[in-house]
Amino acid sequence: MTRPPSIEIIVRYFAAHRDITGCSEETIALAPGATVGALWRLLTARYPRLAGFDGRLLFAVNQEFATPDQALQPGDEVALIPPVSGGAARAFVVTTGVLDPAPLVALVQAPDMGAVVTFAGVVRDNFAGRKTAYLEYEAYTPMAETVLEQIAAEARNRWQTGAIAIHHRIGRLEIGATAVLVVVAAPHRREAFAAAEWIMDRIKEVAPIWKKEYWADGEAEWVGDEKERKHATGE
Repeated sequence: MTRPPSIEIIVRYFAAHRDITGCSEETIALAPGATVGALWRLLTARYPRLAGFDGRLLFAVNQEFATPDQALQPGDEVALIPPVSGGAARAFVVTTGVLDPAPLVALVQAPDMGAVVTFAGVVRDNFAGRKTAYLEYEAYTPMAETVLEQIAAEARNRWQTGAIAIHHRIGRLEIGATAVLVVVAAPHRREAFAAAEWIMDRIKEVAPIWKKEYWADGEAEWVGDEKERKHATGE
């Protein structure tokens, strides 16, 4: 009987994950086209205690952070990255509540960090030359929180910062309300400022969070839709 085709990948385990699996790495056979998420489901079935880390770990494929929907290729190395020592479970939050920077500053501060940069994205009363009445944010919350954590991990690696916290608000936001907070600790201010700016750019690129502008004239438009409209109409 012909065996179904498969690909082999290497899985690496660290810290608590290594204790649970009893090994630092192993080779796993998967169906062609399998994703990181499919691998995670297989591993939690094989090692049920790993399921306790669901939503609290990061994935890396060939030393690059990856999302659960990333397809795997033969020979890929997948690292399961458990929560880092001292990490706070609520450093990365998508919420309908009012955002407060003070707890996040306290969360990231450390004796060896000489700078803490706080960026607050605030709802303004205009966009692209039009008067704004209010904004509405929508998110795929579980994935968005995971992506925020992945973005922070990449920023820490790039700029060698300390702890990072990111909170994003969803729902209806009035003019002047804080929509997003990014708080970065680093040994020096240059790295902290650079990381905070990059994080905001990256959030806009990859986080599953969408913004709808409600205009003062009664119209409304998802941000991004106006580009498609202008392209289609030649505006």
